[in-house]
Amino acid sequence: MSENKFESSFFQKFFNSLFRSNDPEAEKKRQLKSIAKNLSHMGYKFYKSGSDQIQPQFGKFFFDMYKIVSQAQLFFQTQQNPNFYKNMVVEYSLSEKQKQLIENLTEETIQNVSRNVPFNELKTKIKNDLENFIAEFDMDKVNKIDGLYTKLLCFKSFCLYDFYFMLKKFDSSIREGEFNRSPKFEPIDAAYIADDLKDFLSIVYSMPLEESWDDLMLMFKTVKGVEPVKPNQWNKIVSKLKQLCNHRIFDMIIQIITKDPSYVTDVSEKKERVVEAYIESIRSQASSTLKKLESEQKNSKIDSLLVQIFNTSSVSILKNYTEQGSAAFEKKELGGYEYARPLNYLKAFLVEFVKRDIREYADLVIIRGKWTTAPLSSQMSEDYHVMLEMSDAITAFDDKHAEEAEIGIKLKTLLPRAERDKDSGNIIRTLLKDSNEQAREYLIECTRVMISFAKTLKMLIEDYQKPRGEIVMNWKELDHFAEHPIQQLSVEVYKKIYLFVNLMQGFLQN
Repeated sequence: MSENKFESSFFQKFFNSLFRSNDPEAEKKRQLKSIAKNLSHMGYKFYKSGSDQIQPQFGKFFFDMYKIVSQAQLFFQTQQNPNFYKNMVVEYSLSEKQKQLIENLTEETIQNVSRNVPFNELKTKIKNDLENFIAEFDMDKVNKIDGLYTKLLCFKSFCLYDFYFMLKKFDSSIREGEFNRSPKFEPIDAAYIADDLKDFLSIVYSMPLEESWDDLMLMFKTVKGVEPVKPNQWNKIVSKLKQLCNHRIFDMIIQIITKDPSYVTDVSEKKERVVEAYIESIRSQASSTLKKLESEQKNSKIDSLLVQIFNTSSVSILKNYTEQGSAAFEKKELGGYEYARPLNYLKAFLVEFVKRDIREYADLVIIRGKWTTAPLSSQMSEDYHVMLEMSDAITAFDDKHAEEAEIGIKLKTLLPRAERDKDSGNIIRTLLKDSNEQAREYLIECTRVMISFAKTLKMLIEDYQKPRGEIVMNWKELDHFAEHPIQQLSVEVYKKIYLFVNLMQGFLQN
């Protein structure tokens, strides 16, 4: 070559390189040509650039993987609850001590222990067992469990990939899950599998291909009795995938068939913290069981007190501020009549005992008794009259909640609008809150005056037993006016008030 020709060729190439970037399409074609050239040098017979076709070898590669993971695919398809896999990984990783502790925290065990252990002692035991269970989850163990679960997610995603859908494009006669005959794969237009390959690659790139999968297979064998995939076959798949990823074989195929040399696989990292959620579920289960037991014990105690007070556990006297009347609001999560039960019991007690037995005692002792201390007599009289007034106040309060009364009509009118009108719902919540606060005030005030009345009554019971009364001077005279023996009546009234105050305190302590 002459010197002039050499210089001409050199400057022509230099000139072309300067202006190459001005033609994007030309640059893209150049890049795609370079990618195709690199792919052909890799030795994989998956793609033929001349015809832009995916070759049968590609289908065979996917068929072989499909055949290996088919049993695992069935396993994952039949169990789709994600919590199943989370629990499987965590429970497989528990120490023997943790397994024993978790057994202590099951609802069945807690229920059984509660029959022989006082409730407060049971609460302490559950708290200690839970703390000891959590203490064994150090950072190293948590990371190991989370890593194993991440690996399980990747394995699951890979096995559930729709191999059959892709393979049917190569051989339309292929049947899902059938491996007793060799498919006859034909070359197909590359564009047909572009999206399938993108989906597959996004799964593969999220897999920790550099790690050992022995721990995952051992877990399956330990928990399920068998491995979903033979470990040696799975390791061969992982090795092949790692090789393909390192050489970016599938990336190059996608870039060529989509005519996009800048294509990069979108990879979403599969990483989830499962230990914390598992611990919370155990904690929640234990807490729920304790609350259930506490509620059962409380209701049992309430029923026992009701029977002792009213000779029945079924007491119904209020008509509007009731549990039944509260149901419509609770259903729409607007609140409810929080003190319907205790207020109902209070009204019944005021009607059945205050206006009968306590009135009999008050008419006899407070009115006819000759007291040595006027302040004590006045206090007892005031407590008695507050109880009588409270009975009327509760009746008026209950009447206001009738459907056509002051509060009831507002609630009835607003309720149908509450779901679509936020303001209506807020007004209902406010009305219910105000009603509940008023009901609670009745309960607190009445309980207070009953305690005050009972304290004075206790002193009078003791005073009656003395040879000569120091508080009431004319006990002997009062005996003549009494329809029932004074001592018997006073002890019965004191006992009823004591039981009823216990009943009210059970509701007010929450």
